[in-house]
Amino acid sequence: MKYLTKVKMYLISDANKRTRLIIKNKLFKHTGKNFFFQPRIIPDEPKLISFGDNVSVASGVTFVTHDVIDKVLNNMNYSTNFYYKCAPIKIGNNVFIGCNVTILPGVEIKDNVIIAAGSVVTKDVCENTVVGGNPAKKISTFEEYVENRKKDNKDGLYPNCKVVINSIWESFENEKSSHK
Repeated sequence: MKYLTKVKMYLISDANKRTRLIIKNKLFKHTGKNFFFQPRIIPDEPKLISFGDNVSVASGVTFVTHDVIDKVLNNMNYSTNFYYKCAPIKIGNNVFIGCNVTILPGVEIKDNVIIAAGSVVTKDVCENTVVGGNPAKKISTFEEYVENRKKDNKDGLYPNCKVVINSIWESFENEKSSHK
């Protein structure tokens, strides 16, 4: 990938425009339908990353496709020459990756997966799973999560935050003061 494309990605403030640039320039190995990429930083080896259909990647997500431990090990007194290690990352269909998640080399995330914000994904994630933590572990099934979100919708959470920001703040403050 050209250096100028990486700089341009960082400078574009609108995530939808960044996503269109990614798709137009085929920066990743594959991007499926309904792909959304909010991070401003493109990984060093983007061609080692593949995204299925209906994938949303929130801000601050880091895809690590390689390590550089060989730099340290080769300067030690081992009789072996250590090599740069890299591995692909494969993301399935219907996947949401929350803010500031880190995904390590060689991980496959199957279909219908939600990864909670701040998680570190060190191994493959089974389909129909919600994971979170460091290292990421199963929290619930995908369907359990969907059912809880349906309940949130019934409880009157807002379908369009931009339209009702003042109401959201008012509800937030009222809820916080009622817990005191």
